[in-house]
Amino acid sequence: MTTLPLPVLAAAVAVVGAVVLIGWALLAHPASVADRARDNLLRGIDLHDAGVPGRTGPGLGSRLVGGLTPSGTVARLNRLATTAGRPVDWPVPKLVAAKLVLAVIAGGLGLLVVSAQPTGLLIAVAVAMTVVAYFVPELLLYSRGQERQQAIGLELADTLDQMTIAVEAGLGFESAMARAGKNGKGPLAEELVRTLQDIAVGQPRREAYLALADRTGVTDLRRFIRAVVQADAYGVSIADVLRTQAQEMRLKRRQRAEEKAMQIPVKVIFPLILCILPTLFIVLLGPAAMDIMDAFSGQ
Repeated sequence: MTTLPLPVLAAAVAVVGAVVLIGWALLAHPASVADRARDNLLRGIDLHDAGVPGRTGPGLGSRLVGGLTPSGTVARLNRLATTAGRPVDWPVPKLVAAKLVLAVIAGGLGLLVVSAQPTGLLIAVAVAMTVVAYFVPELLLYSRGQERQQAIGLELADTLDQMTIAVEAGLGFESAMARAGKNGKGPLAEELVRTLQDIAVGQPRREAYLALADRTGVTDLRRFIRAVVQADAYGVSIADVLRTQAQEMRLKRRQRAEEKAMQIPVKVIFPLILCILPTLFIVLLGPAAMDIMDAFSGQ
């Protein structure tokens, strides 16, 4: 029994990876503007039971995909999507379908490769590729959520400064929030605008603020929201709260920057030891070692 050549193995792995990426790209196309607007307006309404024409329940494919996916996975995807800001091109039903489709594609290609040469290495590679393909949507969504949280943390101090100036100029807290959301362009501005929209449709201010902290998952923003809620409950001046929180956020941002700067020497040690020092030893000690070998060989 002959073993599969290494180039063939590398080609099989490359094909599996390419098919996984192509399948994900095909499944990640955003829906049309009309479909998104309709889904937003009809969210939470059971139109099939209400007798609305032209709209039925989920199709056979959606029910099949939902039946094959554990409820815990769907809940986890919902949490990740909320942290990532609910990307329009990555809705949760499409992510659930993408997980299954990518796993089936990777598993099928891996099975074809293993059937040609059933060795332990190929079986391990096929299983690993199938598992990775199944978790690719979650990894991408988690990465986007982490980037969004970092962007909110960086924007928080400057946004609080703008709100402080607006409040000290005579605006109310919600008016200052609206101005900061209108002038901003990042994810924090989007979240502020959504919070104001929640308040405008009748949600209590306390619940809207707490929902803002839960959606983003940023520790500094959650601390700020708690301070605002306590100030509203006990009648503390909101301008003082904003000023104090802005100073604290700037201090924490500077401390995080200093912490990352202090971590650089530790992170540089391993590349230095593994890549740079061996090269220096070869260049500096190589000629001396050759001279020593020539001297002993001449004797």
